Amino acid sequence: MSAIEEFRQATRSWLQANCPPSLRTPTPDGEIVWGASHVDFPSEDARLWFERMRDKGWFCPQWPREYGGAGLSSEENAVLESELRRLKCRPAQINLGIWMLGPVLLEFGSEAQKLALLPPMCRGEVRWCQGFSEPNAGSDLASLKTSAVVDGDELVVNGTKIWTSYGDKSDWMYALVRTDTQAPKHQGISLIVLDMKSPGVSVSPIDLISGKSAFCQVFFDNLRVPRSQLIGPLNGGWELGKRLLQHERKAMSKFGEFSLPTHFHLLPLIRQYLPAGQAPADQALYARAQACAMNEHAYNLTVQRMGEEARAGQDISAVMAIMKLVHTEQEREKFEVLLDALGYRALGVADEPFTDQELAITRGWLNSYALTISGGSSEVQLNVIAKRVLNLPSV
Repeated sequence: MSAIEEFRQATRSWLQANCPPSLRTPTPDGEIVWGASHVDFPSEDARLWFERMRDKGWFCPQWPREYGGAGLSSEENAVLESELRRLKCRPAQINLGIWMLGPVLLEFGSEAQKLALLPPMCRGEVRWCQGFSEPNAGSDLASLKTSAVVDGDELVVNGTKIWTSYGDKSDWMYALVRTDTQAPKHQGISLIVLDMKSPGVSVSPIDLISGKSAFCQVFFDNLRVPRSQLIGPLNGGWELGKRLLQHERKAMSKFGEFSLPTHFHLLPLIRQYLPAGQAPADQALYARAQACAMNEHAYNLTVQRMGEEARAGQDISAVMAIMKLVHTEQEREKFEVLLDALGYRALGVADEPFTDQELAITRGWLNSYALTISGGSSEVQLNVIAKRVLNLPSV
């Protein structure tokens, strides 16, 4: 037996023994475990699964051991991901720091920053949020105005960030700030990390039409950040920010891959709400649902192919550029089909109120439009693909 097959057998046995059976199902809304300074566990099984994966080093399986990871090879990590999918294991934690900031720190951070920031991520001890968008700098992110003025060994930060997911629950933020107002707008930006409990930070939640919201607006009033928390060179944050956004778009695909709350099994739901399905309109809806299911399957196969190509050392930047766009548009179309299948039940009429499932679908439909904007709107993503993948000229 080859070494990789021995690893597969050992991994399969470990997961069978350590992932509680109750966590081998899609994650219901409200049961996501977020890595944080204080972790809220929905069950004892969730706590056990978190602690076992943490102690195994499998929150960050490919990161070096000296930073808290397990030091797995690309091939071993592929086996681990395959076995997690085979057993339908829920994610033991969700951590934006691991998905987005961590890879940038591994590539651009100083050794002191890696040793200070990466091990707590690997232990699930810090909840991170992202401070990029501002009221007048969303899709045109380089127009950001939040300033950071160098004052000795500190940066003094003033301004505001908006659409900050879970800003009110996060421990730390990674943020883009303007450190040179005279330079061209792409060249006067820096990447910093900051403690959300610092004096000068205030957070206001934002309500949405979907009935609940993770979004916040964050205000900085003479916030002092140690210069040691500047990631990369001063005024060199734009390239780091672009790299981080690549990781963000890849991470957003996990919300379908790992059966997180936006994930609904489409065809069984269509059959539930249209049991007969003989009318021409019903047949047309079934056809749309089948097309959505096939597109979702094709997307998941593409994710697997992209992983195999990356492990083979091939350039996958072109494929990565389309993943966020395709996935969020597919989710939007899926919820459009589900809403059509619900019919009047999607309205929660007075004499027949929402069931929990119908409410979740309607909220999912509302949220699916937000996902086509967050992380870069679909229109912006199409422009990025046109210019940077297809090399089309500007018009």
